[in-house]
Formats: sequence, structure tokens, C-alpha cells
Amino acid sequence: MDNSPSGRTVVVTGGTRGVGAGIAQAFAATGAQVLACARRPPEQPLDGVEFIPLDLRDPPAVRAFFDALPRVDVLVNNAGGTPYRRLADADAERHARVIELNLVTALTASLAAYEHLRRARGAVVMISSVSGGRPSPGSAAYGAAKAGLENLARSMAVEWAPEVRVNTLVVGMVRTELAHLHYGGPDGIDAVSRTVPLGRLADPSDIGAAAVFLASDAAAYISGASLLVHGGGERPAFLDAATANKPFDKED
Repeated sequence: MDNSPSGRTVVVTGGTRGVGAGIAQAFAATGAQVLACARRPPEQPLDGVEFIPLDLRDPPAVRAFFDALPRVDVLVNNAGGTPYRRLADADAERHARVIELNLVTALTASLAAYEHLRRARGAVVMISSVSGGRPSPGSAAYGAAKAGLENLARSMAVEWAPEVRVNTLVVGMVRTELAHLHYGGPDGIDAVSRTVPLGRLADPSDIGAAAVFLASDAAAYISGASLLVHGGGERPAFLDAATANKPFDKED
């Protein structure tokens, strides 16, 4: 996929709001035909993006959707999310639904799109999270699913090469329309932003630009890779603890 994919088809799961909407609009800006699949439509129409109602947890419906398409050049597996829920506060079945949404639906969509992608010599982009690489109290099932998603992408990249490239975006904190639910109001968002080395949360368009890159010819030799999009990561907590009561050394 080149950097101006006019006439090519991109499917973005969960592409109607937040990170997914940012990804869908980034591809639309390149001239691609973009299909955003989700259970609910966007609150506001997205320029250049066609909404397709689809429950990704319904494998027959997912297969029927992809079978009806004439082509697919890029699949972005973005659908996911989780409420805050400690492990002991729910049964295993409830946690399993989180894993299904964040991991199994990506496998379902990828398998359903495989023949299209193989013919197009296309690309899959998985949207994972930094939660998959560190403890995630309150969202343990989500973190486990995202870790599995990254590993799935690596195996898929080997099995489906050379026809299909598969990569992962490992995403940090993003300022979406729902950011206040996670980080509080403006003061909370500002405080959280100061913990990021680059001094701000990501914008959905930042994630979209990275997804477009991984699907483009500029990334033609990149497959089975994980690209960190987290603004430099998180400052280690021990550094703050170690320097909390110590004055900074100053040069005369």
C-alpha cells in the first residue's frame, strides 16, 4: 500500500469514535475507501468514512461482511475497551467477554479478511496497548488480551508472509472524548499529561498517522513488529520515590 492509496479499501473495526475514528479519518485523508465497523454509528458523521453496523463478536456476521466485499487492502483491528473492574469483583465469564472483545474479535476479523488480504498483498495493523506489557490493576483481563494480541500478530506475520504484513501499534494514553472518564476533568488530564515525557496525551490523529505508516510502502519491510506510540513511556515510579525528599544538585 503506497502513501496515496486512492481506490484501495481499508476496514477499521471499532472505527466510529476515539482512537478508531482517528485511524479511520487518517486513512480517509489518503484517499482510501474506509469502512468503519462497529455496533453503534458515530455520533457525528466522519468525513470520507462509511459506517457499517457489525457485531464483531458474531463470527458468522463477520464472515458474511467480508465475503460481500470486493476487496480489502488493509485491516485495522482496533475494536476493544474495558470498564474498570478488579478481578475479584466479577466472575470469570465476565472477564472472558473482555478478552473476547479485545483479542478474539481481532482473530475472527483477520481470518475472515485473509483471502482478500492475500490477493491484495495487504496489511493488518493490530491496535494494542501499553497495558499488555505491564501490570494492569483494574483492567487485568484487558491487559492480558492486549498481550495476547501482540503475540498473535507476531505469529500471524510469520504464517501469512510474504503475502500479508502484520504489525502492532502499542498505544499509550490518548485524549479522546471519553478521556475525562479515565483521568478526571481538565486538571486531571493536565496532571496525567505531565507524567508523559512528551508532555501530553496522544491525539487520535497521532495513532492514525502511525497506522497509515505501517500500512504504507514506507513500511514494506516491516512485519511482525510492535511500534510504541506512547510519547516516551512512563517515568519509573522509583525515580520519584528516590528523589522525593532530596534537593536537586545545582552547579554554581
